[in-house]
Amino acid sequence: MFVLDSRLAQDTVAIGDFPLCRLLLSNDSNYPWFILVPRRPDINEVFQLVTADQLQLWRETTTLSQLLKDSFNADKLNIATLGNVVSQLHMHVIVRFRDDAAWPAPVWGKHPAQPYTVQQLSAIGERLRGLLTDDFRFEQA
Repeated sequence: MFVLDSRLAQDTVAIGDFPLCRLLLSNDSNYPWFILVPRRPDINEVFQLVTADQLQLWRETTTLSQLLKDSFNADKLNIATLGNVVSQLHMHVIVRFRDDAAWPAPVWGKHPAQPYTVQQLSAIGERLRGLLTDDFRFEQA
């Protein structure tokens, strides 16, 4: 049974679910920072997923990345699976701008997280509702 790592749950806001992955938003308004977590138990690495799930993870990552790059008018996207602190497989998709708080360095540990306001979360939710397709299920409020 899939259980989201408590550290991911603590630091994020659940947006909803693609066919494979739970979509989370890092609660750090310094950057639009999204996290895809395959809903599969005991998976730490991409190669541990069955082939069909590996392909689905890349489809969902690509779909999300294209939508975010266009919608946020990003200068760059940072896409990575690290897992040095949280071993549960998760894919970071971070929208980057040349004038963001950490540019051009990686975002990790650069600046303290600035939690989103209720209004900011609502605006991101509305933006995503206009972008994500029928195969995405939004989290119930």
